[in-house]
Amino acid sequence: MFLIKNIFSAVVVFISVQVASAQTSFDPLPYVNPFIGTSNYGATNPGAIAPRGMASVSPFNVAGRIDLNPLEKDSQWLSNPYVHENQFLTGFSHVNMSGVGCPELGVIITMPTTGDLETDHIKYGTTYSEETAEAGYYAVQLDKYKVKAEATASTRAGVSRYSFPAGKSNVLLNLGLGLTNEQGAMVRVVSPNEIEGMRMVGSFCYNNAEAAYPVYFVAKFSKPADDFGVWKTPYKYEGLESQWMGYNGKTRIKKGFTREVVGDSIGAYMTYDFATPQEVEVKIGVSYVSIENARENLEQEVGDATFEEVLAETQQAWKKKLQVVEVEGGTEDEKTIFYTALYHTQIHPNTLNDVNGEYPEIATGRIGKTDGTRYTTFSLWDTYRNYHQLMSLLYPEEQLDMVRSMLEMYDENGWLPKWELNSTETFTMVGDPATVVLADTYLRGLTDFDVEKAYGAMLKSALDTTNNPLRPGLKEYIDNGYLGVDGDVPGPVSTTQEYNIADYAIAQLAKKLGKKEDYKQFLKRSLSYKKLYNPETKFIQPKNSDGRWFAEFDPLAGANFAHNPGYIEGNAWQYLFMVPHDINGLKKLMGGNKKFEARLDELFEKDQFDMANEPDFAYGYLYNFIPGKEYKASEKIHELIATYYKNAPDGIPGNDDTGTMSAWVIYSMIGIYPITPAEPVYTFVVPTFNKIILHLNQDYYENPELIIVKDSISKGKLKIEVDGAKFTKPLFDLSKINFPKKIKFL
Repeated sequence: MFLIKNIFSAVVVFISVQVASAQTSFDPLPYVNPFIGTSNYGATNPGAIAPRGMASVSPFNVAGRIDLNPLEKDSQWLSNPYVHENQFLTGFSHVNMSGVGCPELGVIITMPTTGDLETDHIKYGTTYSEETAEAGYYAVQLDKYKVKAEATASTRAGVSRYSFPAGKSNVLLNLGLGLTNEQGAMVRVVSPNEIEGMRMVGSFCYNNAEAAYPVYFVAKFSKPADDFGVWKTPYKYEGLESQWMGYNGKTRIKKGFTREVVGDSIGAYMTYDFATPQEVEVKIGVSYVSIENARENLEQEVGDATFEEVLAETQQAWKKKLQVVEVEGGTEDEKTIFYTALYHTQIHPNTLNDVNGEYPEIATGRIGKTDGTRYTTFSLWDTYRNYHQLMSLLYPEEQLDMVRSMLEMYDENGWLPKWELNSTETFTMVGDPATVVLADTYLRGLTDFDVEKAYGAMLKSALDTTNNPLRPGLKEYIDNGYLGVDGDVPGPVSTTQEYNIADYAIAQLAKKLGKKEDYKQFLKRSLSYKKLYNPETKFIQPKNSDGRWFAEFDPLAGANFAHNPGYIEGNAWQYLFMVPHDINGLKKLMGGNKKFEARLDELFEKDQFDMANEPDFAYGYLYNFIPGKEYKASEKIHELIATYYKNAPDGIPGNDDTGTMSAWVIYSMIGIYPITPAEPVYTFVVPTFNKIILHLNQDYYENPELIIVKDSISKGKLKIEVDGAKFTKPLFDLSKINFPKKIKFL
C-alpha cells in the first residue's frame, strides 16, 4: 500500500459510469496567463493564437537597442520573439513557435508608427506599456507613437487593430527582420488595401539549411492607404565599383510601386493622414503552399468579420478546449499555473494544411492534400515522454491525427519524423521517438490508424543499418548493445538509452500484435543499457567500442547543457535513472531497494536533478517503486511544483519544449503520471486540487468523465482501493479504454 507522511490528506478517485457527460459552465479563460514562460528561457510568447494555430501574432521585442533589450536575438542562442525583461518593441510577427530551443520563424512583422516614414527598425522601434494578454488576445501601448496595438487570430490568420491618433500614420510590413536565420523575401503591393508576398525560413537549430522553404502571406487593410510603397536595403558593395554607386547600400523607397520586389532587407508600407483618431484593422492570412491559398485561408476564416468577432470566436474555441478539465480547490495561482499549462499544450503540434486541405509534403516538394488535419512541429525527443500520453487522454481525436500525420511523413519521406517542422526534417536531438509515440498511442486503445504500416516503419528505423537518419550508429548498437564513445555518434550513452526505450516500445507493440519473435528480440535489445552500468562508479557511463571504460569519465561534466563526450544535454547523474521501461532491473543493478533509494536521495541532495530537462522528468515518481517509501514521491513532486512552477513570467523551469514542461505539471497536479512510455500505466501522487473532473471524449471513452477528489481527513498511512479491492502496486493499468469504476485513497 501507499504511505503518505506529513503532506496531504486522503484522496478519493471516483470514475463516473454515466452514459453522457454533463455540459460544464465553468470558464477557465480567466486562469490563462500567457506571460508565464516568457522569462527564464521558457521561450513562450504572450501573443494571440487560436488553438493549434498556423498563424499567431506575437510582440517582437528581441531586435536592437541592447540597452533596452539585454536579450537581443543575435547576441545569444535566443529562440523566442519576445522576452519579458526586454523593453524595445519593433513590431508583431505572424508565424511563430512556442517553447522551442532554437531560433526559427518570427517573421512577417507589422509595425504601426506615426509621423514621417522610417524603415530602419532601430529607429522606428519604441518602448511600450500597458501590456495585457489573454487566451487569443494581446494588447499594448506603443509609447513613442501613442498607438494602441491589439491582436487576435484565427487558425490561419492574424488580425490586428491599431488605434492611431490624428495626423500622419503608417503601417509597416518588414520582411527583413525576423527570428529565423534564413534570408530572402518577396513583396508586392496589390492595391491601397492589400499586400502579398512570401518570406523564406528554415535551418532550425542550424540544421538542414538546404531544406529552407517559403511561407506565403496576404495582408488586407480595413482602410485604403493615402499612400503606399515598398523599400529595399541592398547589399553594400566594396572596392572600385562602389565609388560609382551613389545608391550603394542605401535604402530605396519605391513610392507607389506595385510590382514584385525581391531581396533580403525589404518591406512595404501603407501611409495614412487622419483628420481624427482612427482604427485600422490588418488581417494577414498565411500558407506554406501559395499566395493564393493564403488569400483563401484569410477569406474563409476571417473574411469581413470584425476584430471583435474574430476575437469572440477564438476565445470561445479556447474555452471549449480548456473545459476538458475542471478543477476545484487550490489557490488562484495554482489554477492559473494549471490552465496556462493546458493552454500551452494546445499550441504545438499545430496546423500545417490550408483550408482546402493542401500542405507541402516532406522531402518531395510536392503538394499533398488531407481530409483531416496535417500537424507539424513534432519535438518528439521531448514530447514522447508525457505530452502525447496526455493528448491521448484528453484530446484523443487530435492525437490520432498527429499519428496519421507522422505516417503520412513516412509515406512521403521513407522515414518516421525525428524533429519535424513545416514538412522539413531538422534531425534535432537523438533517439527514435516517433516509434514510442506510435506504439504508446495504439497500446492506450487509440487504434484507428494503420498499425501494420506503423509497425513496418518502426522496424525500418530499428533494423536498417544503411544511412539510417533516425538511428545513426545502429550497426554498432546491434552488434555491441551500446554505442562506443570512440565512435562518431554524439552522446553515445544517452543515445543507447533512447534506442533501448524505442526498442521496448516495439517489443510491447509486437506483443500486442502477436509477433512473438519480434517481442523477444526487441525486449532483449531494450535491456542493453546494463552493459554501460559500472558497478564500481554506480553510473551508466561511456565505454569504448572494445569494451574498455572511458578513462576520462566525470559524472558531473555535462550539466547545464555543457558538452559531454557521453551524454546529450546532461551528465551521468541526470541520465542515471532514465530507464523507465526497466525500473526493477535498474534497482537490481544498484543492489536493491535501499541502495536504489539512497542513490535517488543523493541525486536530489547533490542538486543534480534537472527539472528543465526531459530525461529527469520521472525521477520524483520513482519513490513509488520502493516499498514503504511511496510517500516520498508525493513529497518530492509537490516540492518540485512549488519550486519551479509559478504564476509569473519565469514560471516554467526553462524551455517549455512545445508543451512538454506544461504536460508534466498538468499530470503532477492531477495526481497521476505516465511513468513508462509505450506502456499504458500510471503511477500516483497526491493531487494539488480538491476535485478534478476530466471530461472524456465519448467517441473514444465509454465513461464520460474521470473524477478525482481529495478529502481533508486524517494524515498518515494511505491505503488504496481499486473497485473495492486493495491495491498494492505502484502502477495502475489503463490498457483498456474504460477506466476502473472507482479508485479510492483512504
